[in-house]
Amino acid sequence: MAMVKKIFQVGGMSCAVCALNVETTLNACPGVKEAKVNFANGTVTVEYDAGTVNPEELKQAVEAAGYELMVEEEEDPGEGERLRREEFRALKRKTAGAVALALPVFVLGMFFMGMPYVDWIMMVLTLPVLVVFGRDFYVHAWMQARHGRANMDTLVAVSTGVAFLFSLFNTIWPEFWTSRGLEAHVYYEAAAVIVALILVGRLLEARAKDSTSSAIRKLMGLQPETVVKVMPGGGEEVIAIKEVVPGDLLVVKPGERIPVDGVVREGSSFVDESMITGEPIPVEKSAGGRVYAGTINQKGSFRFEAEQVGKDTVLARIIRMVQEAQGSKAPVQKLVDRIAGIFVPTVIGIAVVTFAVWMLVGGELAFTHALLTSITVLVIACPCALGLATPTAIMVGIGKGAEHNILIKDAESLEALHRVNAIVLDKTGTITEGRPMVVDMCWSEGVERERLERVLAEVERRSEHPLAEAVVQYLKEVKKDGVAVSAFESLVGMGVRAEVEGKMYFVGNRALLEREGFVLDGKMEKEAVAREGEGNTVVFFAGEGRLLAFVAIADRVKKSSGKAIEAIRKQGIEVYMLTGDNALTARAVAERVGIRHFKAGVMPDEKADFVKALQEEGKVVAMVGDGINDSQALAQADVSIAMGKGSDIAMDVAKITLITSDLNVIPKALKLSGQTVAAIRQNLFWAFIYNVIGIPLAAGVLFGVNGFLLNPMIAAAAMAFSSVSVVTNSLRIRWKSL
Repeated sequence: MAMVKKIFQVGGMSCAVCALNVETTLNACPGVKEAKVNFANGTVTVEYDAGTVNPEELKQAVEAAGYELMVEEEEDPGEGERLRREEFRALKRKTAGAVALALPVFVLGMFFMGMPYVDWIMMVLTLPVLVVFGRDFYVHAWMQARHGRANMDTLVAVSTGVAFLFSLFNTIWPEFWTSRGLEAHVYYEAAAVIVALILVGRLLEARAKDSTSSAIRKLMGLQPETVVKVMPGGGEEVIAIKEVVPGDLLVVKPGERIPVDGVVREGSSFVDESMITGEPIPVEKSAGGRVYAGTINQKGSFRFEAEQVGKDTVLARIIRMVQEAQGSKAPVQKLVDRIAGIFVPTVIGIAVVTFAVWMLVGGELAFTHALLTSITVLVIACPCALGLATPTAIMVGIGKGAEHNILIKDAESLEALHRVNAIVLDKTGTITEGRPMVVDMCWSEGVERERLERVLAEVERRSEHPLAEAVVQYLKEVKKDGVAVSAFESLVGMGVRAEVEGKMYFVGNRALLEREGFVLDGKMEKEAVAREGEGNTVVFFAGEGRLLAFVAIADRVKKSSGKAIEAIRKQGIEVYMLTGDNALTARAVAERVGIRHFKAGVMPDEKADFVKALQEEGKVVAMVGDGINDSQALAQADVSIAMGKGSDIAMDVAKITLITSDLNVIPKALKLSGQTVAAIRQNLFWAFIYNVIGIPLAAGVLFGVNGFLLNPMIAAAAMAFSSVSVVTNSLRIRWKSL
């Protein structure tokens, strides 16, 4: 079997039921192992046997179900984004137009029903809402009907369509009802407002989709479009990234992004690999060193041989894993999907049965009662409350969260966050500050410290090493006059040396001290070992025949980290720490903030694997990170939390962003999640109960008991009230404390 996994764009999906229909259709195809629809992105990930089925056959199956499957290879990634932006602008225009016309219809229908020609005015205003701005509802409902399916569009189309046609009939022939002693009611406001509200919901949904795809766009943007290739004759030529093949010799200049994965062949430099490792200190690269696509070359220039290109690079794998992991569904959304899937055909069926029963037992007014009750069923069963249940609670939760530096993006993270029992923290930039800083400077006894500080600052100012910048910043207040540096030389892998006023000085690691014959005395050795044991990087400063000082450099732990981790653990949540740093530094940081479980030296895919392993143990996992290297793990986690001062990629992939570097907001986020999820569940419960009670009343079940028939106008008011009650319940979140 030649199993292939591909992601395809899907068109024509308008609700969760559509996603379920596409998923079911593809999973029923021979050769398909698994199909998962990501409704938020409008994509489906299909794993299939290429020897049994091909993309064209999958496309035909999906089209037969009433949807579109784009299987063509998209050469220009920006084309898809352009089409999505055009669709979003079109949706904004439709929503604005529908709201602008529905508002006066609502006001007229509620407060000015006695005004002359009011029915005709409302009809004229409602007609474009339905046939122009809400046209897609009816088109999609018709497409589904042709294939024997129904979705939320079907219910919206049937309820608003029948309400409008019934109102139109009553507007043109009101005497049909008045001659029977009944009032000729119209329900234009119900039809117009329903379409406007659903379009507003679709607009909010489109915004969420755009946010999701922007993360992938930015990841793709990390790879340059062109590269400099060394030609066989020795010359250099600029070529497109797509033309690079394994074995090509490429040139990378200072400040440029590395285009593909490969091995350095000539030259040396420092490369910022924070997108891969998450660590702030650039890595030295020389002949034989591996480099990765998307990482940033700093001051040096080098040539490297391409090994992994295109979809085989580490960056491409990160993009692929993020796309696949984003396809998961929240349990609360699955519940809504199931309810919606049953709800639509059930309501239509009830309306048909209601009409038939009344025609059989209604007596002289059989048709009148049959028509009124069936329309009332459709009007009262409009999915507004069900559709508003989640977005209104999320909107209020987002507003309250923003006041507390917490940005919540969707229901999936909210549904899962309050159930979290394991939190995984990235070290660099999350627990720590994310940049190297001097934490201590220890001087030998009897040295002329003031003069030597100027020497050290001036020597380090000329160094290209990233740690030198930390020393320069630490000594930035030191006077620079009176120091003349000459014969400066960088010693690869050890440090630098420079001549100052006729004397030679050295700044570097232990290997440099040993090569130059410098010996640490007992006290300085003990102090240096102690700093290294705390996870610090120690840089030595020597000259004038002796060791002059050493500098301890580290990525400092944030002041808030320890308190925040303690608060999280008190809520019964286990805390884990992952880092690409070495084990010694990781242990020192973990002990300082009270973390029992940590893992050092991890790569991006290993972070994602660690999260997956916890999930397989039955844990609900939240991942907190701030770097591009965390994006895979963030996408894999049940709840993804990004630090607001981290990378844009991490924030786009994550479903929750902390707009601060203070970890103390995480316990607040946990509490806010509980409040918001409770509101969502209450909203869904009441929306469901409203229909359970309202639909039988609308069908006339009490008529045989006390002669009660629910007036369609009251049904429309009840429908509106159900929506208002959902919004009001959501607003209660704002009044609760965190």
